[in-house]
Amino acid sequence: MPRCFDTSGLIRRSAMAGACLAAGLALAACATTSPARVASVATTPLSDLNLVVPAIPEILLAARAAPYRLPDNLNCASVKQELLALDEALGPDLDAPQSAEPGLVERGGSAAQNLAIDALQRTAEGVIPFRGWIRKLSGADRQSQQASAALQAGIARRAFLKGLNAGRGCD
Repeated sequence: MPRCFDTSGLIRRSAMAGACLAAGLALAACATTSPARVASVATTPLSDLNLVVPAIPEILLAARAAPYRLPDNLNCASVKQELLALDEALGPDLDAPQSAEPGLVERGGSAAQNLAIDALQRTAEGVIPFRGWIRKLSGADRQSQQASAALQAGIARRAFLKGLNAGRGCD
């Protein structure tokens, strides 16, 4: 068989990357305070094949459909309730109060942890050869774009509602 059709090296490298990924995930899971990030890394190859599709929260889907729609009930409490639901789906906003300033040890540990998880993420992404094409063919790329659009719409919706509440004198 001609050398250009020999895939044994590619398969060997993918198997080695998979073994390294499994070992790294086991170590990271023991040392991390962010199990959601480790789980995300672990499911990266399955997400690339569109076998694992994370659900988009309903509040973000509604925001994507109409980010600047006035709420049905314009009282401060109901708008605040929707803001809390958006905060739960999106995480804290830029103006959210920050917790106490972490010390040097905590920041160093967090930075090392982020570097380790990022390295594992790159390894997980390298397990599937021709990842970009696989993502396009499987529909994972389209799913990722839809999730990103819902996230952006949720951020716009939260800003709109905060402005609406501020303009009406709500806290």
